Formats: sequence, C-alpha cells, structure tokens
Amino acid sequence: MAVRSKDTRPHVIVVEDEQFQRETLTDFLGENGYRASGVESGAALRKLVEKDPAALVLLDLRLPGGDDGFALARFLRERSRKVGIIMLTASGDTVDQVVGLESGADDYIAKPYEPRALLARMKAVLRRAGGAEAATPGERVRVGKCMLDLEARRMTALSGEEVPLRAGEFELLKIFAENPNRPRSRDWLLETTSHREMEAFDRAIDIRILRLRRKIEADPAHPTSIRTVRGAGYMFVPPED
Repeated sequence: MAVRSKDTRPHVIVVEDEQFQRETLTDFLGENGYRASGVESGAALRKLVEKDPAALVLLDLRLPGGDDGFALARFLRERSRKVGIIMLTASGDTVDQVVGLESGADDYIAKPYEPRALLARMKAVLRRAGGAEAATPGERVRVGKCMLDLEARRMTALSGEEVPLRAGEFELLKIFAENPNRPRSRDWLLETTSHREMEAFDRAIDIRILRLRRKIEADPAHPTSIRTVRGAGYMFVPPED
C-alpha cells in the first residue's frame, strides 16, 4: 500500500463567517502554495488548532458568537509566539487597527484588499514568525549595532565599548527585545515603561526612540532596528545576520 507523503505546505486558517468569502480565499491560497482550512467561528478555530496548528491565521474582526477577532488574537498569541496573525476586516478604523495589533496580531488589512498584496503581506509575516524568538531574562540581545545585556542592564557596541543608557531607555529596549516583530503603539509603550497615566499628546516615547536610534542604528535617519509603523507606533526588528 502506498504511503501518502506529508503535506509540508504552511497551514493557513481562514476565520470568516461569510461562506463565499471563506471558500474563495481558501481556494485562492490553495492555488498559491498553502494548505488552507476555513472556519466560520471562534469555537471552530479553537477546536481546529488543537489538532492541526497553523503557521498563519487570517482572522476576521467581526464574528458571530462570543468571540471577536481581538479575543481570538489574544488566544492564539497565548498559545504560540510564532503563529502569524493577520486581521482581515471591513473596518478601517485606526483604533481597531491599534487594538488588533496590541491583541497580538502581526498585521491588519482592510477589506477590500488586492489578493496579490495579501500574499506579499502573508510571506512577510511568515518570515518574521519563523525568525527571532522573544528575549528571555539573562539573555544578550543584538539591537542594531549594539548588544543589550538584559541581566546586567547594560549595552555595548559590537566593537566592545560601553554605550550609556538611561533607565527609561533600557526599559524601552527590554520591551522591544521581548516583543520582536510586533508593532506597539506609543500609548502602550509609554504606559508599560513608565507605569503612569499618560497625558494627552505626550510625545515622551518619540523622544526616547530618537535617542535610542542615535545609539543603535547604523543610520539613525533611516532606521532598520526600531521602525516606525504608520498608524500603529513602533516595531523592533532583530538583525538577520
């Protein structure tokens, strides 16, 4: 009896309650190199990932039942740091976008979208998801042209000399190192690192980011390590080398 070879294509789950859209997207993904499954609800997603984990989930924001896209993104992120999560939604609201990213999503695409653009965004998220893991206490983490020692709370240039850090700058770098490739809003960064309520239009994070870029970026005017995410905030991208 012939043995069926294992399907090694990345498994993508499409969470969409509208049947035609769900089936159209899963068919499109299957034609473009992915093993795609479609589910109509949060309950169906939870059941599926228990027996067949996904490399990437395309998640509709508005769903029937007790789960919405935000709750499901948190559920997926708690299960795995490496699963890619892209929210697909008819809502173009910036608040929804920021909340979605802070719930654990890697990207956010408003409907209607161009299928080829979706494929490009999926590939980018899968590359990031398969890359650097989050830092853990005691690790030394590469940040641009420097090395950050999380336990000793100090940073050195790759050439060896120490790079001075203020307490707030270290806390911000630590948060970034623990959340690689995940956009974080200014509000969340400020509240997480300063543990205080934020004043309206507080730009303290922008000032800290500017100072950090001068210390860690090879070209602070064109940053590659701490990147600005339009409409969302900032994202730490570990170096590939």
